[in-house]
Amino acid sequence: MNLIDHWIDGVARVPSPNFGARPDAGDISLIVLHCISLPPGEFGSSAINELFTNTLDPAAHPYYAGLGHLRVSAHLLIRRSGEIVQYVRFVDCAFHAGLSSFRGRPRCNDFSIGIELEGTDDRPYEDAQYGSLLPVLAALLRTYPGLSRDRIVGHSDITPERKTDPGPWFDWSRLRLSERSG
Repeated sequence: MNLIDHWIDGVARVPSPNFGARPDAGDISLIVLHCISLPPGEFGSSAINELFTNTLDPAAHPYYAGLGHLRVSAHLLIRRSGEIVQYVRFVDCAFHAGLSSFRGRPRCNDFSIGIELEGTDDRPYEDAQYGSLLPVLAALLRTYPGLSRDRIVGHSDITPERKTDPGPWFDWSRLRLSERSG
């Protein structure tokens, strides 16, 4: 897996307008894993792309009515099938973490990469998602020297009062296995 101009080569790109400049473009030192499904518990729709591009129709589903004001994004989405969609270049600040803190440092969006896994807190993730996530993580670790395996966290780790994702069904041991294998 290669990165070209801070995009993953060969994956779907759906550019989001919801990003900004990092205060320090060279400070990419955290990876935050999230989960998302729209509507909740449903997979495979275009709604995530629409949310991240501000085109989600609030009338399309009752749940969407509360999302119309949001201007959010992630760097990547990994669908249940393992398909990867990139919304924001890694060098830019995606709007994924909200009010957050890592090891006492606030504003995690400023220095992190946000990866959404299509899923919920109450279901296992698919093998195909881990199969895509592991090479993504390896490429990011190779490319950005501020990243390390101990700086891969869940959204719940940086916003424990507000968030629970990626949830108890995310198998962190699969990431540890990849450490031993290379």
